[in-house]
Amino acid sequence: MSITATQVNELRKATGAGLMDCKKALTETGGDHEQAVDYLRKKGLAAASKKAGRAATEGLVGSYIHAGGKIGVLVEVNCETDFVAKNEGFQNFVKDIAMHIAAASPLYVRREEVDPSVLEREKEIYRAKAKESGKPDNIVEKIIEGQVNKFYGDICLLEQAFVKDPDKTVQTYLNETIATIGENISIRRFAKFILGEGLEKKESDFAAEVAAAAGV
Repeated sequence: MSITATQVNELRKATGAGLMDCKKALTETGGDHEQAVDYLRKKGLAAASKKAGRAATEGLVGSYIHAGGKIGVLVEVNCETDFVAKNEGFQNFVKDIAMHIAAASPLYVRREEVDPSVLEREKEIYRAKAKESGKPDNIVEKIIEGQVNKFYGDICLLEQAFVKDPDKTVQTYLNETIATIGENISIRRFAKFILGEGLEKKESDFAAEVAAAAGV
């Protein structure tokens, strides 16, 4: 049975579960919305929706340093209470997210943050490529929708495959952590630093590096 994007989005709004989890739930239940909700609840993936409206103003700023100090990540993850901020499970979650960001290089936390002009430019590229293949307009639009979702999956943290378990998204890992800890948790923002990024090396510096590499 073909599951539509509309069905997935409706289930996502109703449960707060990740897109991939919603699609899997609908596939497993033959597209039945209510059964899909029950499926997600049994998996513990719909629990997050009940806590999503609760204020999360405590938390941690976590960090991850890699490659001998040449790559660094800072990430702010919020929870509801200082008690949970000191919880080992929450702290491990923050560390995992910082490490994931270092490895996967997302540009945004969630799709709502993507600049509309960036998204529109991507759509135009997908549309032009699809039309070159001679496909009818209705098929072209479906192709664009699929490409846009893939685009989000590449650049949005919550929709990326989690590096420590690629079978789940970061959103799924977040939902599981919320269900385990029992508080609303939100990944608010992050920054990734790469040593020397955006700087132009002087010719003398480059020559020195070449000489050092050659053992001169």
